[in-house]
Amino acid sequence: MGVFSLYKYWFILILVFGVMFFLLGILFIYADYSIFLEWEIFSINSCLVSITLLFDWMSLLFMGSVMLISSMVIYYSNDYMMNDINKVRFMFLVLLFITSMMVMIISPNLISILLGWDGLGMVSYCLVIYFHNFKSYNAGMLTVLTNRVGDVFILFSIIILFNSGSWHYLFYNIYFYNWSYIFCLFIILASFTKSAQIPFSSWLPAAMAAPTPVSALVHSSTLVTAGVYLLIRFSSLLIQFDTSFFMLLSMLTMFMSGLGANFEYDLKKIIALSTLSQLGFMMSVLFMGYPMIAFFHLLTHAFFKALLFLCSGLMIHCINDSQDIRHMGLLINNLPYTSTCFGIANFSLCGLPFLSGFYSKDMVLEFLTMTYFNLFIYFLFFISVGLTVSYSIRLVYYCMISYTGLFSCCSYTESLIMMRSMIFLVFMGIFGGSMLSWLLFPYLNLLIMPLECKLLPMIFIFMGGFLGYELSFMYYSEMIFGFNNNLLLYFFSSMWFMPNFSTYMIYSKSLIASNYYMNFTDMGWGEYLMSNLMSYYILFLGKLNLYYQNNNLKIFFSVFIMFIICFVII
Repeated sequence: MGVFSLYKYWFILILVFGVMFFLLGILFIYADYSIFLEWEIFSINSCLVSITLLFDWMSLLFMGSVMLISSMVIYYSNDYMMNDINKVRFMFLVLLFITSMMVMIISPNLISILLGWDGLGMVSYCLVIYFHNFKSYNAGMLTVLTNRVGDVFILFSIIILFNSGSWHYLFYNIYFYNWSYIFCLFIILASFTKSAQIPFSSWLPAAMAAPTPVSALVHSSTLVTAGVYLLIRFSSLLIQFDTSFFMLLSMLTMFMSGLGANFEYDLKKIIALSTLSQLGFMMSVLFMGYPMIAFFHLLTHAFFKALLFLCSGLMIHCINDSQDIRHMGLLINNLPYTSTCFGIANFSLCGLPFLSGFYSKDMVLEFLTMTYFNLFIYFLFFISVGLTVSYSIRLVYYCMISYTGLFSCCSYTESLIMMRSMIFLVFMGIFGGSMLSWLLFPYLNLLIMPLECKLLPMIFIFMGGFLGYELSFMYYSEMIFGFNNNLLLYFFSSMWFMPNFSTYMIYSKSLIASNYYMNFTDMGWGEYLMSNLMSYYILFLGKLNLYYQNNNLKIFFSVFIMFIICFVII
């Protein structure tokens, strides 16, 4: 009962703060108001060490959204982690995670951003290895080491800013200076590691080893969106440079993850790849020069993605903790409420008209149509949107509709606590997009385009849906496009061999090199000369002393004669 009241207490507290921050964010938008707080701790040689907080509409809206989603996840975890022996530890890890994200959001100072940034990386490692098995440990190491690369780039950025005179990025965000190009490069690379863009993508599906409520939190509004949020904050500096190469990388991330999700059978990994696809979507919009639309999509995506994970957690619970979608089927008969929520979240992800995801996606595609990017970028973007619909329809077919699962050990129960936690997220998944679009874009841009360009997003959505439905019925061995070739199938389903590049390719060669180095240096002359020299010398002196004190008359006479000769010479 004590644990239940602890979960309930934190749920109510975070919910109240979330509502308060969200409403304050709306107020700050309309008042065009910002609060910048600074506490000086000490100043040494004109170097100021201070705590700074920035409360503007963006940070308040984002904090409100994170806290609202977190409160629902904590309430959901109360039932999901019921039989877990370490559920109090889990609770405090989640609270640490939320705190790290809050510190990162409200910091206009790169030092305090690093605190939140590093806190996210460390706590995510603790949560990924929560279940204490080898798979979790491997996934945790991949996650934390990739994120350490981003931390190093943040440290480099801190050095550049410190040379400029201050750690407050707000002061250097509006004009061009000597090191700003290198500074932007470091910030982009740090964001790419945290938001898992190519070539750092392999850690994000691996992080699915964490408990499902954590996945809902990580993949909706906290860890992976930190990189996007950081770039939105630096957007006024980024816009002064040509970032088209990074836009291409983020589009390829979107395309690669959408393609990979169509060949994946692990439910949580499909949703993780879906998150990766949406992160590529946000990043590419950002590099096009539309940070506000990227922020809009970030908020709308957070709500329906959290709902998608909470539904999948309940479905996995019901079929004896199996994550394979081939074990599911006809869940709509046994889990009607969860299936409804899952369907709403999926349709919102696809961009079905007048659901939450439609407003941000349609706006992005229309702005893309009106920009001057080439045909390759244009079609890659639209194909990626179509692939999103494709894997969503495939997922709905395998889990919900007429597919007959292979699993016999099932226990279909819809917990009241889990169902309640989904209600708010369903509401935001339906109405969140229109509400936020009214708030963030009170003065709309007039875009006039031909009918076929206007209808192209809808055409690709329906084409993607048809492709997903057809893929559900096809066996890869029967397909005429060469998918019976194992190498090609493995290439598509393994994120273009990226997990192998991130793990095996690095440690296989470095292991041989380090082994050679150890044999040559540690076990060779280096070992003899450096490590054992003194010990060998002392052993030699000891043996000499032993030999001398062995009562040998020849030695005594020899030493006596040498002593006499030396005495005579002197």
